[in-house]
Amino acid sequence: MRSDSNTTIIELRNKVREFVHARNWGKYHNPKDLAISICIEAAELLELFQWRSVDEVIKWIDDEEELRKVTEELADVLIYALSMANILNIDLTSAILDKLTKNESKYPFEKYKGKAHLN
Repeated sequence: MRSDSNTTIIELRNKVREFVHARNWGKYHNPKDLAISICIEAAELLELFQWRSVDEVIKWIDDEEELRKVTEELADVLIYALSMANILNIDLTSAILDKLTKNESKYPFEKYKGKAHLN
């Protein structure tokens, strides 16, 4: 089920909600278990990078198979995050914009631009 890049967060949330509902998985989708699932999927994403050099990983941009693996694991993380937003009724657009505003104040670009360390 591929969509165009103009699909909104609300549309994605609805697709995730429909997927979960069609399988009667709502009883398993509580904040605790979704948080655990997000961490598990994030660990599976991280595992792809284990023992790889930065140079190897950069080459994945042109490696269809490696990029597919990363894409699938990243999608799993986001699907569970969208499901958690559904359960907790979190407006992700507002949450992300609010967090970016908070981070802009916390890490002004004049002070942190180009720096890898935030202290």
